[in-house]
Amino acid sequence: MSKHDSSLSKAQYDLLKSFKKQIAQPHSQHVVQATESKVQDQPAEEDDFALFSKSMQGVKKMDTSNIAQIEKPRVKKVDSQTLAKRAAAEGPQLIEGAELSDTQAMLNPVASQAALSYRIATLQHKVFEDLKAGNLRWFEAVDLHGCTIEDARMAVLQIIQIAKDENQNVLKIVHGKGPDAILKTYVNGWLRQHRDVLAFVSAPEKQGGTGAVLVLLKRTEKNPKSNP
Repeated sequence: MSKHDSSLSKAQYDLLKSFKKQIAQPHSQHVVQATESKVQDQPAEEDDFALFSKSMQGVKKMDTSNIAQIEKPRVKKVDSQTLAKRAAAEGPQLIEGAELSDTQAMLNPVASQAALSYRIATLQHKVFEDLKAGNLRWFEAVDLHGCTIEDARMAVLQIIQIAKDENQNVLKIVHGKGPDAILKTYVNGWLRQHRDVLAFVSAPEKQGGTGAVLVLLKRTEKNPKSNP
């Protein structure tokens, strides 16, 4: 249609031209508005970043190279050979009960599967029952497997002495239960003679059964760490 068409006035022609332009570019107005909005928002974002950068000036990453790594120390388990060597080095005069005799063991052999049980007459029944049930937490354990008779004797004396020095009164001795139960027989005899032993019993099944004994010791009164 020509702009000189006599049927349209100039105002009508300009309006029609405007409609045609909008139809040809329907999104142009929205694009312009979005661009203007983005331009308006950008200075605010830049201002926030500049403010953050300014506040972080002089801040350095923390050096973690000198931070100590705290780990629970591993407790080295004592072994019978070490205890026997220590006892031999200290000498019998420094170990209480070092005069233990083998006579009782020779006269009273025990069977491999026999349950050991001993208590002094004045020990409370409930305490003894707790020991039998494994309810008393033991301080340390020593395994006598592979020991000679003499090494086993010194290891038993040494572990008792260590427990006394640490003011502990319950320990476990693993003697095994071989066909002849030799170490078991000697441990049974030695513990009955030791003046610091209040009681001992074969351990509950889950703690070694008849292959181990739980030993209850006297508290050391002269030890300043001793509890009332």
